[in-house]
Amino acid sequence: MGIDLDKAYELISSKLTLWLKELIRLLPNIALAALILVFGFFIAKYIRTFILKIIRRIIHNETLDNLFSSIIYIFLLGVVIFIALSVLQLDKAVTSILAGAGILGLALAFAFQDIAANFMSGIFLSIRKPVNLGDVVKIKDYMGTIEEINLRDTVIKTYQGQLVIIPNKDVFQNPIENYTLLGKRRVDLTVGISYGEDLENVKAITLAAVQGIPGLVEEESITMFYTEFADSSINYVIRLWINLSEKVNFLEVRSEAIIQIKKAYDEHNIMIPFPIRTMDFGIKGGVCLSDAYQPDTQIAKED
Repeated sequence: MGIDLDKAYELISSKLTLWLKELIRLLPNIALAALILVFGFFIAKYIRTFILKIIRRIIHNETLDNLFSSIIYIFLLGVVIFIALSVLQLDKAVTSILAGAGILGLALAFAFQDIAANFMSGIFLSIRKPVNLGDVVKIKDYMGTIEEINLRDTVIKTYQGQLVIIPNKDVFQNPIENYTLLGKRRVDLTVGISYGEDLENVKAITLAAVQGIPGLVEEESITMFYTEFADSSINYVIRLWINLSEKVNFLEVRSEAIIQIKKAYDEHNIMIPFPIRTMDFGIKGGVCLSDAYQPDTQIAKED
């Protein structure tokens, strides 16, 4: 039993002595690695601050600026740690860990590809800036005001008062109608008048009726075009431009235009006809109604 204890003591002593020798041998490397870590962290922090100032001049988005600067900072820290571990002769173990992390990252990318697509789309939207906060837009079937632009989604407040959260992938891949970019929006109003009206007179009266509506763009002229011969009316479209910079309500302007046109037509006895159906029995190949219905002849035949 005593021999076994002596052997165990010798084994432990030899191992501890070997470790101590290795530690003493690596002390310069450990000190150098510690210096690399300390100075590397300070240098990475300084580079991050410098790059953040440059990014803010290019991309005016606080969230995106911080994201890019953080990615660069983490990358620089990784380089510093890798150099420090290389000094300690542990670079092979780090390479194995990085290879495993790469495989894990690839698996996660496939599992969360929709989230990644929305995230990347949010980055491109922040750089290109097709929309900004407060813009009046139409994306897919939703129209309203931009309330939030996040890295994953965009929030729109519709004119019905609902908040719609649209994934950035849909925003980036679909057409965007941005009415705020020009600062104005056109209102198209279709109206029909009777076939018996004087078209030139109707046009003059209609244009005069809508001239004083509040919120119209003074630089844009109001236009009116006759478009078709319909079943019971001659139809036209009148086009008005509203000023979005003054937060003019589209529906209010449209409603006021209808009111003013109706008032003007009532004053000048211009008819907006109801749907009319005319039955003509005198067309080619047919029989006139007066010939088809002869009461006297019918009574004589009965007698």
